[in-house]
Amino acid sequence: MQVKGRLVIAIDGKAVRGARDKDGKAPHLVAALAHGIGAVLGQVAVTAKSNEIPAVRDLLNAFTDLAGAVITIDALHTRSDTAQVITGRGADYVMTVKGNMPTLYRQLKKLPWARIPAVSSVSTDHGRRARRTIRAVLAPAWIGFAGAAQVAQLRRTVTRKERRPSRSSTSSQATPMSARLP
Repeated sequence: MQVKGRLVIAIDGKAVRGARDKDGKAPHLVAALAHGIGAVLGQVAVTAKSNEIPAVRDLLNAFTDLAGAVITIDALHTRSDTAQVITGRGADYVMTVKGNMPTLYRQLKKLPWARIPAVSSVSTDHGRRARRTIRAVLAPAWIGFAGAAQVAQLRRTVTRKERRPSRSSTSSQATPMSARLP
């Protein structure tokens, strides 16, 4: 998938199900997946005495060219140093802000989201209806996060066909991308 001609790459880590090493532990990999086509562009193993964070940086540095790409990554990797690696390679990021960045998370929650215009979409599949609503604004000067130019709030409400109560979740994102993509 491309957004305005830009390659969008999802980076995520997973334990390999059904596989075990000599110590009986499941191998853990971090992979880069091209959105839309589902092609794995690269992957690295997480070393036994480490975690995903340095493995993601190794994976990013293994690419010869990330210029113009958009990297999506989960909250575990929402760190200024990872953002600097991405922007230093000429790419942009979309990072989810959660509890691992408690100060930033609290500050973003306090923004006047109700006064910011929203765009919504609805999808129906897998026996459920999902409404996604996003609000985005220029990043406040106080944000102090490497390269962030915009912050967004994404609200997702899912209703199952069985008419159980809806589930709702809200997350915040940070990105260095300007409001107008090239």
